[in-house]
Amino acid sequence: MDSQKEALQRIISTLANKNDEIQNFIDTLNQTLKGVQENSSNILSELDEEFDSLYSILDEVKESMINSIKQEQARKSQELQSQLSQCNNALENSEELLEFATRSLDIKEPEEFSKAARQIKDRVTMASAFRLSLKPKVSDNMTHLMVDFSQERQILQTLKFLPVPKAPEIDPVECLVADNSVTVAWRMPEEDNKIDHFILEYRKTNFDGLPRVKDERCWEIIDNIKGTEYTLSGLKFDSKYMNFRVRACNKAVAGEYSDPVTLETKALNFSLDNSSSHLNLRVEDTCVEWDPTGGKGQESKIKGKENKGSGTPSPKRTSTGSRPPAVRGSRDRFTGESYTVLGDTAIESGQHYWEVKAQKDCKSYSVGVAYKTLGKFDQLGKTNTSWCIHVNNWLQNTFAAKHNNKVKALDVTVPERIGVFCDFDGGQLSFYDANSKQLLYSFKTKFTQPVLPGFMVWCGGLSLNTGMQVPSAVRTLQKSENGMTGSASSLNNITQ
Repeated sequence: MDSQKEALQRIISTLANKNDEIQNFIDTLNQTLKGVQENSSNILSELDEEFDSLYSILDEVKESMINSIKQEQARKSQELQSQLSQCNNALENSEELLEFATRSLDIKEPEEFSKAARQIKDRVTMASAFRLSLKPKVSDNMTHLMVDFSQERQILQTLKFLPVPKAPEIDPVECLVADNSVTVAWRMPEEDNKIDHFILEYRKTNFDGLPRVKDERCWEIIDNIKGTEYTLSGLKFDSKYMNFRVRACNKAVAGEYSDPVTLETKALNFSLDNSSSHLNLRVEDTCVEWDPTGGKGQESKIKGKENKGSGTPSPKRTSTGSRPPAVRGSRDRFTGESYTVLGDTAIESGQHYWEVKAQKDCKSYSVGVAYKTLGKFDQLGKTNTSWCIHVNNWLQNTFAAKHNNKVKALDVTVPERIGVFCDFDGGQLSFYDANSKQLLYSFKTKFTQPVLPGFMVWCGGLSLNTGMQVPSAVRTLQKSENGMTGSASSLNNITQ
């Protein structure tokens, strides 16, 4: 009966997954159909605009040519009219002179005839008819303004849609996810020397497989990529996966998207547990700050309790400003001088990494991990259920590793940012200079319970950076690490 129920449960789970997959595909088809309709409408509008632009250019060219013909007609007409006017005047003068000469033939007196003859000779010499060119200054030929659009007609007849680049192919084998960076590599299915650039799009998701249509983030766009590889760096891996797709573009148009590829970007993400922190801590998601006004009235209740006379001094209760008290679900989770806040996500397996940065004026703080059973008065490193490194800048400067109330002084400079590496299965907790990746200290133990990131702060504040992969440099150092752990044997290998 039980085996049948288990088999039926597996069938139900398989069917549910298949139904979810089919529903996602239906959503994809519906979105694609909607996209076809919208894009077709947009393309038709653009086509109308392009042809209207062609018509406008043709109208402008036609108007310009008509003006040229009319201007040539006016120029030639003016030349011919001018020449015609000159010829008419010359003809009129010549006819008058001819008539005068004809009449002069009838003169009988020799002296009067000689005078008329000299006048006729002088007038003929000066007559415009003999200086006039009898060749038209312009011809009636207008063939130089004729047109032949046969070649243009052939070009117009060859109008067609733009050549669209084919979809690139992303090669998952060549893609790399490391150090909170993702390198995406792709190739074209065939050589295309007209490609100008590529567009890469990505988005975060918590679903494996094909990208989902609903309940997903918008695609982020990186344009004008000249090569066939691109690296996204400085990412926060706050989702399990990332989807990627790419398209090629020539000078005119973008091609189809590649098939999307999903890459795993798993990392530890946690926030500070505001509901169970010490009253004197003001906690936000990834920031904690000591607040001297938060626990007023509680001090008298915890004197004489656990960890009395500890290394962390009791703070002087002086107000630094009016701040509203934080709302907490369990106000007595940590009290007394245990100015502690834990992370809200337990580590039960695997390797994880996060970073911590202290405010410059922070007097005292600790960074490490602890079991959930850490007592309300317990300070990090003072019990066998917590491990940490502790920085004290009050009265004297100390930097030490602490566990089970044992202290190991560290002869290194306190870094600006501390990287924390936790290998739960390997029983290792290591601290690094987050910038140089220098190993500060490493605990070797066997974790028997899930651990929570733990933080203690007094007179100052801390900020966290989570969603980080284990850096490659840390992985490399883990393989060769032995010197620092050997020198810390007094704190290591303690049975829990």
